[in-house]
Amino acid sequence: MIIWMIIGMAVVTAVPRFLPAFIVDKINFPLWVDRWLNAIPYAALGALIFPGVLTVKPDAPQIGIIAALIAGLLAWLRLNVIIVVAGAIVTIYLLTF
Repeated sequence: MIIWMIIGMAVVTAVPRFLPAFIVDKINFPLWVDRWLNAIPYAALGALIFPGVLTVKPDAPQIGIIAALIAGLLAWLRLNVIIVVAGAIVTIYLLTF
């Protein structure tokens, strides 16, 4: 009984993930829809990162904000993502002392 439940949950989870991949290739969207769909990964990434910025040090959220600004500046300068992340980490490290 439990194995059928696990298989059912796997199918219900897999279908919504695989179905759009097959449908999107066959449909020609208007330009505004393409731009909107291309923005989704950035919006999701921002939603994942922003709460972490404010909770780096719960008693001093300005440290996370300053580190995010430094990371944004480094990204704006088109530096490698490793350098951007390292810059944010070093900023937090220096500001916590």
